[in-house]
Amino acid sequence: MERFEGSFTQQEPIPEDAIAAAVAVMRHGRLHRYNTEPGEAGEAALLEQEFAAAMGAKYALAVASGGYAMGCALRALGVRAGEPVLTNAFTLAPVPGAIAGIGARPVYVETTAQLTIDLDDLAARAGDSGARVLLLSHMRGHICDMDRLMAICDGAGIAVVEDCAHTMGAAWRGTPSGRHGRVACYSTQTYKHLNSGEGGLMISDDADLMARAILLSGSYMLYTRHRAAPPPEAFERAKWVTPNISGRMDNLRAAILRPQLRRLAAQCAAWNDRYRTVEAGLRGTPGLTIIERPEAEAYVGSSIQFLLQGWSAEAVNAVIRRCAGRGVELKWFGAEEPAAFTSRYDSWRYAEAPRLPQTDRVLASLLDMRLPLTFSLDDCALIARIIRAEVSAVFQAEGQGG
Repeated sequence: MERFEGSFTQQEPIPEDAIAAAVAVMRHGRLHRYNTEPGEAGEAALLEQEFAAAMGAKYALAVASGGYAMGCALRALGVRAGEPVLTNAFTLAPVPGAIAGIGARPVYVETTAQLTIDLDDLAARAGDSGARVLLLSHMRGHICDMDRLMAICDGAGIAVVEDCAHTMGAAWRGTPSGRHGRVACYSTQTYKHLNSGEGGLMISDDADLMARAILLSGSYMLYTRHRAAPPPEAFERAKWVTPNISGRMDNLRAAILRPQLRRLAAQCAAWNDRYRTVEAGLRGTPGLTIIERPEAEAYVGSSIQFLLQGWSAEAVNAVIRRCAGRGVELKWFGAEEPAAFTSRYDSWRYAEAPRLPQTDRVLASLLDMRLPLTFSLDDCALIARIIRAEVSAVFQAEGQGG
């Protein structure tokens, strides 16, 4: 019986030029982003400049984490304590955490079987929730119909914050993910598309919003040292009334990220090769539903999801156990108790969460798997064979899986 011996949490090594850049920062010791010599830009400022150019945005800000970026974006939009903020029911804990972290209230929107926000439910909640902001999570790299979403939100006067933690390098109809809303937030945590351990980035074309974000991040009065920042007059309007809630990125992490950013397109292509290999191996498996990707979506397959629709909890758990016994690590979003990152909207008990029956059905059937670039294409084909065999075995033994 075949068995996979690799690790689902081992990422590829940091590139040698990124290591050299980090060592150079450590040798001179100027890790703080504003600790620069005369005429020196600093790694964080250069990263912001390069990231803004790569995403096609006017302004960028490097911060301590993706979660901080989302909270900072909400504050920069003027979201207040007690205010409702719309967001996906299917997302990861830092998204509602960013809303609750500023004292606002998450208002969850249903999820489709394509793992995207339900636009019909969004339209209804846009009309009755009183929300001024949607924190849109492109969860697990799945992008909804952004044309319709923006039409709904623009019509209701709702500002869109895009959580692009899983879609850096992706696009909808040729527009990079993050370029539809007022502001976009990215993560550079180890399991994301750029790796600095922890870290985050924000982009926007809104000068006043980004001036507030830079001041919020802890720029003191050193905002003129930012190379991807709005003009001075935007800071003049905000500098006396914006609190310092420090969350800057340091030069060491920025130095590690800049060489990786230059490789982003190649990395995304490598992920998609792995994704398509697993997808092809799973297609047609009895009882297993592939998430079909829209033609308009240019995705980055750094993880893969599939559904066991109509299966009992016992049958799903049997698949997870059997795959684990052969070295394949699957995560299930339908379990009553969260495991690792698999918490769900009713796990976050700091926020009111009326039942969402459509989302509940989707999560009950949803299995998730990382695809690190340390996997070869042969590894991916093996993993797909193992999942296919074990799903088929349980499907047959359980009588159509349910």
